[in-house]
Amino acid sequence: MTRPIALSCGDPAGIGPEIAAKAWQQLRGTCPFVYIGDAAHLPNETPVARINEPSEAAGVCAMALPVLQLDFPASNVPGRPEPNNAPSVIDAIERGVSLVQSGAASALCTAPIHKKALIDGAGFDYPGHTEFLAALAGKDRVVMMLASDQLRVVPATIHIALSQVPSVLTPELLRETIAITAQGLQNQFGIQNPRIAIAGLNPHAGEGGKMGREELDWIAPLISDLNPDGYTVTGPHPADTMFHAAARRRYDAAIAMYHDQALIPIKTLDFDRGVNVTLGLPFIRTSPDHGTALDIAGQGIANPTSLIEALKLAQQMAQGS
Repeated sequence: MTRPIALSCGDPAGIGPEIAAKAWQQLRGTCPFVYIGDAAHLPNETPVARINEPSEAAGVCAMALPVLQLDFPASNVPGRPEPNNAPSVIDAIERGVSLVQSGAASALCTAPIHKKALIDGAGFDYPGHTEFLAALAGKDRVVMMLASDQLRVVPATIHIALSQVPSVLTPELLRETIAITAQGLQNQFGIQNPRIAIAGLNPHAGEGGKMGREELDWIAPLISDLNPDGYTVTGPHPADTMFHAAARRRYDAAIAMYHDQALIPIKTLDFDRGVNVTLGLPFIRTSPDHGTALDIAGQGIANPTSLIEALKLAQQMAQGS
């Protein structure tokens, strides 16, 4: 039996329904997935097959988009998130997690959510998808990786102000990030002996203490003191020379110290094909590397490439795990 990927709908006022339909059109039977949400939110011309169990998806996905129906309580207007629909958006995520944890689905892919609508309508108490999924899985610590054919990069700190990074970035945090990244590369990407490059925090990796001392005081000693089992760690490297083509050939993943240090290079190199992967969960989770795009929702012009890549990567990871 082919287990499908569970795709949670995200906020239906965004581009999630449109890109889900477009992804199905391109993938059809080659990458079976089931849409968890309200079929009424999908574009009108989308062939839909309402199913009761994920196991039914493989038999219908070549002809129609399989849907596990969730009836949303409020009407949906593209571009205008409805807080009253927030509990249903959360239900879709929770149902997707339940399906992968039970083995009924091979992986979870999540369409973008609108955090303000979730806070306003459901008191959502998490910074985003990643933290919510960690809580559902009972994990204290997970890692966000952005991946494409050209680069895999992990930000050690994520959605915090730049001024907070030096205090949040601790030896314990960096050590855990390295370990979770290495394990994810081995177990989910099939890289037996991964090579991990660590960026410096400061310009030129501190330039011998002239531009900051974190590299000298604890980042370089931490890397030297590691005793990695089955993987290699190098650094700290100056971030401005880590992401050109020749440098990228020397590692399988880079760990950056803060959000923009990680996301600027991958979005510059491969904007449409970047995929968000959560490492450290007891199941596979991917998502497109973009938001709800409310400004273009309902216009039929949304680009489904990142979602397609997220679904394809989830399938590859499931087949290799």
